[in-house]
Amino acid sequence: MTTCKPVNTPVSPSKLVIQPDHPFSDPTRFRQIMGALQYLTFTRPDICFAVNRFCRYMHAPTDSHWVAVKRILRYLKGTESYGFHITRGTSFSLHGFTDADWAGSIDDRKSTGGYLVFFGQTPIS
Repeated sequence: MTTCKPVNTPVSPSKLVIQPDHPFSDPTRFRQIMGALQYLTFTRPDICFAVNRFCRYMHAPTDSHWVAVKRILRYLKGTESYGFHITRGTSFSLHGFTDADWAGSIDDRKSTGGYLVFFGQTPIS
C-alpha cells in the first residue's frame, strides 16, 4: 500500500452497520495488521477509535472489515508527519479535555468516550 491514494479520515464519515458479508480469506493477515495498528496508537491517538472499532471483529473478519482496515492504512499514508511532538516548556499547568458520544453506535448502541490530559503543552494521558 506504499502507492495508495491517501484519505482524510481513518473511518468513513457514515456509520458502519454490520451486514452479512463473506468471511475474509486471510484472517491471520487481518489480525497481524490490527496488532501492528494497536501498537501504533501509542503515538497516533487519532486512529484509536478506528482501530478499536475493527479490533472487535478479529475473531471473524469479513471482506468489508478488510476494506475498512485498508482505509486506516490509507489515512496513515497521507498523515505520516502526524503524531505526538513532545517539547520542553516552562508551563506547569495541568489541563484536561473530554468528549463522549452516548449510544452513538447504530450496531450495538454503545457509547464512545475519550479524554486528553496535558501537562504544560505536552500530552501525558
